[in-house]
Amino acid sequence: MADSIALLALLIGLELVLGVDNILVITIFVARLPEEKRNSARTVGLVVALLARIGMLVLLIALSGLTDPVIAKFSVRDLLLLGGGLFLLFKAVKEIHHTVERKDETRPAGAVQASAASIIAQIVILDIVFSVDSVITAIGLTTQLWIIVSSVVVSFIAILFFAKPIGEYILNRPALKILALSFLITIGVTIFMEGMHQHVPKGYIYLPMGFALLVEMLQMRHQSNEQRDSETQIAE
Repeated sequence: MADSIALLALLIGLELVLGVDNILVITIFVARLPEEKRNSARTVGLVVALLARIGMLVLLIALSGLTDPVIAKFSVRDLLLLGGGLFLLFKAVKEIHHTVERKDETRPAGAVQASAASIIAQIVILDIVFSVDSVITAIGLTTQLWIIVSSVVVSFIAILFFAKPIGEYILNRPALKILALSFLITIGVTIFMEGMHQHVPKGYIYLPMGFALLVEMLQMRHQSNEQRDSETQIAE
């Protein structure tokens, strides 16, 4: 029993690390929607993604063949990672251009619903891409389905709880949004390289990202203090 609990904690940690990527992707995707539509699109996208991931877990036999070559030397897993990495690169670069050039799009009411459906689909697809490695790793660690499903559900609850406040915080700060989009470019390159059978140690990715985030937070703190001092001098 102790071994099962330790394994469950390990898988939850793995899913939560993956959840950081998910929160960034969800934040950027739902930003395209009117504010009143964001929460519902975020929730529906995550719920459908959760069901899709559990469906993948149930199909253990099918998943076991994901690493067998199907086209040249590339397996289904590789093709998913290659496609997901390229899509994430395209989306991140496009959003950086949109943010820097301040191209605020206006859509008619009828188009908003179609856009919401498209964004939900993108959230689900990329969640599946992100989960491929973690699912295969989980199956390699244990055959106990309840442990894997429990780790997925617990991480889903955490992501659902933190996605909105973190997302809104990022969207309200353009510099932080651009930094988050830059992170997505890095993640997209990493996913693509994994699909090309080039392993990139995650520490080489997350450590610089964390350092860049710390520097940006210090810069934001400095600007806040500077603005406060200016307002104090004007009041005097």
